[in-house]
Amino acid sequence: MTEAQGQESPIEWERALVQRARFGDTRAFERLYREHAGKVYGLCLRMTRDAALAEDCTQETFVNAWRALDRFETRSSLGTWLHRIAVNVALGKRRKAAPVVVASDLVEVEDEAVETEWTLETPLEVNEIETAIGGLPEGARDVLVLHAIYGYSHAEAAEMLGVAEGTCKAQLHRARGLLRERLGVGATHASHGCLARGTQDRG
Repeated sequence: MTEAQGQESPIEWERALVQRARFGDTRAFERLYREHAGKVYGLCLRMTRDAALAEDCTQETFVNAWRALDRFETRSSLGTWLHRIAVNVALGKRRKAAPVVVASDLVEVEDEAVETEWTLETPLEVNEIETAIGGLPEGARDVLVLHAIYGYSHAEAAEMLGVAEGTCKAQLHRARGLLRERLGVGATHASHGCLARGTQDRG
């Protein structure tokens, strides 16, 4: 960390880099890339379940971000903005690979049925949980990843995925039910985020 960076908050330092990148400073953008690439790749990998495709999505995300940097509002989080771009890129690549099928039995459910948070009663390794999440249907997995792992609200997740907020809630309800079945353990209402302990990071 440079002396100048040490005198600034991380947010101020990042905003300064964004401003420099907007004026064509590629080294500043490279710093932003190094800071956020791992987090973006993690999101893309969870959405695509393919390492090579996730790498392609990550690169395309930052190419798109570079081109659209003038439209980024610096008062908001760069990490969230990059995640929005990454979700859009990943969804686009998935649509090209295969048609999206919406489950006919997916219906909107009452808020109280989906807003309750839960933890698993039996301790499980992160890789077991990640494997179970990876086996979920795409729509349910997307919502679970964005809401339960990265901490986005239903409204934010729905906007990123281009679906109604009610659909987002129903997909989360579906994902949790499938996880309970596939992990073979009970669940207790509790605090948010235990699905993949240590993996939460909105950037």
